[in-house]
Amino acid sequence: MAHAKASRSEGVIALDPLDMRDRLASGALRAVDLATGCIDQVKRRETDVQAWAWLDEQHVMAQAGRLDTLRKTGHPVGPLHGMPIAVKDIIDTHGIPTENGTVIDKGRVPTEDAVIVRKLKAAGAYVMGKTVTTELAYIAPGKTRNPVNPDHTPGGSSQGSAAAVGAGMVPLAIGTQTGGSVIRPASYCGVVGFKPSFGLIPRTGILPQSPALDTVGVFATSVAGVAMLADVLCGDDPADPATRLSAPPRMLATALSDVPVRPTLAVVAQMPGDTPASEDMTLAMQELSGLLGEDAFALILPQLFDEAAKIRERINFAEMAKCYYAYERRGRPQLSDVTLAAIDAGKAVLARDYIAALDWPKLLNAALDEIFDRCDAIICPATPTSAPAGLSSTGSAVYNGLWTLCGVPVVTLPLFEDATGLPMGLQMVGRRGNDARLLRTARWLTNEIKDTSGVMTDV
Repeated sequence: MAHAKASRSEGVIALDPLDMRDRLASGALRAVDLATGCIDQVKRRETDVQAWAWLDEQHVMAQAGRLDTLRKTGHPVGPLHGMPIAVKDIIDTHGIPTENGTVIDKGRVPTEDAVIVRKLKAAGAYVMGKTVTTELAYIAPGKTRNPVNPDHTPGGSSQGSAAAVGAGMVPLAIGTQTGGSVIRPASYCGVVGFKPSFGLIPRTGILPQSPALDTVGVFATSVAGVAMLADVLCGDDPADPATRLSAPPRMLATALSDVPVRPTLAVVAQMPGDTPASEDMTLAMQELSGLLGEDAFALILPQLFDEAAKIRERINFAEMAKCYYAYERRGRPQLSDVTLAAIDAGKAVLARDYIAALDWPKLLNAALDEIFDRCDAIICPATPTSAPAGLSSTGSAVYNGLWTLCGVPVVTLPLFEDATGLPMGLQMVGRRGNDARLLRTARWLTNEIKDTSGVMTDV
């Protein structure tokens, strides 16, 4: 099912993100030493991977040095003190280019940070650089290549963030998902990707594509890493109507805690639609089911879910036509055919059909609630296959869009490899709002597999 993996890198950058954080906080690790390790890895891997849209070594070292000085003066440090974060290039960064993956925005430099960037800085982290995205965060590929095999795609619009973490160039990264652009690239690049419940992380200052679907997500090499980063980003934002006032989710503390009872998992071997999983993925899911034994049961999703892909696309395209109207007006000839086709399809969506489509998440979640009354999480393939060869496509999000439409939390775990050694992710889905419990269950599962097989690396 999985094979032992070689270390991603050497020295401090090979540490788990949680270990990095603790050593930075105690002074056992200097921020400049971690920054140097990351920059050295960039120099080793970037020519092949091409994950970065903007990265400046002097900026990185200056930020790290400032944080080391702050700590030496006795000032309290934040929960992410000294941590470099890769940020998808649709997220505004003050004084740093944010070009949204399009030549139309070439040279654009925001004068304000996105809300989540302000949260990062308040927590003691800093922006290491901006990662490559697809054109306007849709599906026209960027320049990034898969860090495991550069002849294969790294996945969808958060490709640079996933690839940067997968190549060991940065411990933590931020992306977004409207269809499958966190979970898919995480699966392809062999890292942990987490898409939280819709509205948990504010989006002000981030390029909107489909406000009813857009969700901020995170990447790391471990479940603890994504929980640690997501904890800092969560919160209410009056400027983002999707967010709401609520108690802090305590995702890291919960993820690190023991499960009160052994979880029960529902296994979906075949996802809705006409795209079957590959033989390698099917065999991996069967082996996992066998390992889980009585802790799992087979699940066939209700027929209602067969319509989800069409409904999600209808919402996505209709909102793209509205959100990208200015881009089309200013530079239609500069946009790719695939992006223009989606915009044009959105123009053709009738208002009644769009409004009706917005009711579907409630219907689907009602059906999911009945399933979650019987299990702690749903598990299924993250993608039909490992990363496809070539760079002309970002792969299929058919197994991800359903969960994005529902707004439920999803984490993908790098538990599988195909016959050629390419990563394949397991997708784990939780009840909407139960993000912390999902991450706790994900960590339990990875430890359970590690104890059973003896070959898993800790995620």
